[in-house]
Amino acid sequence: MGEEATYAKSGVDLDEVSKAKREILALLAATFKTRRGKIGSPVELEGHYAGLIDLGDNRLLALHTDGVGTKVLVAQMMKRYDTVGIDAVAMCVNDLICVGAEPIALVDYLAVEKPDEEMSREIAKGLAEGAQISEVAIVGGETAVMAGVIRGESPGKGFDLAAMAVGIVDRERLITGSKMREGDLILGLSSSGIHSSGLTLARQVLFEIGRLTVNDPLPGSKRTVGEELLEPTRIYTKPILDVISHAEVSALAHITGGAFTKLKRFERFSDVGFALDKMPEPPEIFKAIQEIGRISDREMYKTFNMGIGFCVICPPESKHKALDALGDYSSEPQVIGRVTERKGVKIRTPKGESLEY
Repeated sequence: MGEEATYAKSGVDLDEVSKAKREILALLAATFKTRRGKIGSPVELEGHYAGLIDLGDNRLLALHTDGVGTKVLVAQMMKRYDTVGIDAVAMCVNDLICVGAEPIALVDYLAVEKPDEEMSREIAKGLAEGAQISEVAIVGGETAVMAGVIRGESPGKGFDLAAMAVGIVDRERLITGSKMREGDLILGLSSSGIHSSGLTLARQVLFEIGRLTVNDPLPGSKRTVGEELLEPTRIYTKPILDVISHAEVSALAHITGGAFTKLKRFERFSDVGFALDKMPEPPEIFKAIQEIGRISDREMYKTFNMGIGFCVICPPESKHKALDALGDYSSEPQVIGRVTERKGVKIRTPKGESLEY
C-alpha cells in the first residue's frame, strides 16, 4: 500500500505558508502609519479576505490580489488558454465580496516566457469573460517577458497570470464576521470543481502517481482529466451581492487554499467555532484524487473545496430569505452546518468520519 499523498509532500506546506504570512503581515502593518490622518487611511482588518482603506464620506475601498497558481500548467498541457483568465478574475472578486464590497475594477499581470500573440489573446478572452460575469471593468494591466524566470510544461508557452481587483462598500454595510453568534446557519454554495486551489497536489496525484494524461477519462466521470482540472472557478459576485441586499448576513467565506480551515480566520473577529455536519457528497474529481493518492479525509478537507466553493453565514431567522435570494442562481445553496460556541472547525464527512481542525 503506497504512502499517502499530501499537500505538504507535493511542495505546499500550508502551516509554513501561514507562518510566513503572519511574519509578512507584521512587517507590512508598519506601513499603515504613512497614511494616518490622510485620505486612504488603512482600516485594520488583519487576516481578512480583503484590505480596506478609508475614502471618507463613510466609504471604504476594498482591495485584493491573487493568481491562478499552477492551474496555468494544466492550461499549457491542454493547449487551451481561454479559461484561466476567468480564474484570475474569480480569485480576486470572490474575496472582495467576503467583506460585503461590490467589485468595480481590475488590473491584470501576465508574465510570459516568450511573446505569443495568440496565447495572450486567448488569455485576454478569459479575463474579459470573467469581467463580464462579475460586472467589473478591466482598466489596465501589464505584460512582462521573462524568459529567464518563467518556465512551463510546453517550451516557449510558460506563463503566470495574476490580477488585483478593487471594490467599494459603505462602512455600515461592511461584513467582518463580528456579528456571528452561536446557532447561526452556514449555507454552502456549490463549486464548479477544483477551482484554483490544490492543483499542485492534484497534478502530482493524477499525473505522477496515477500516470494519467490530460486526455484520459477521469475515473467516475464522463469528462477528461484535463477538462475537470481546467473548469473555471465559479464567480459568486451576483448571488452574494443579492443575498446581502435581501437578508441579514453575519459572515462570508470564499473556500480556497486551506479549504474549510479558512473559517478559523473569523475567530479573531468573533469568539465562535464551526460545525459542518451536513456536507454534500464530493464531486468525482475529488473522489478520484483521494482514491489514487490514498489521501485521508482530513487532508482532503483542508486542501480542497470538496464541492463547496463559498459559505454564507446568517442568523436562523434569515435562512429562508437567504436561500430564496441565492436560489435565483445556479449555486445550489444548502445548509451545511452551524456556528458553535466551541472554537475550531469540526466536519462530519458524508462517509461519517469526524474531523477537527
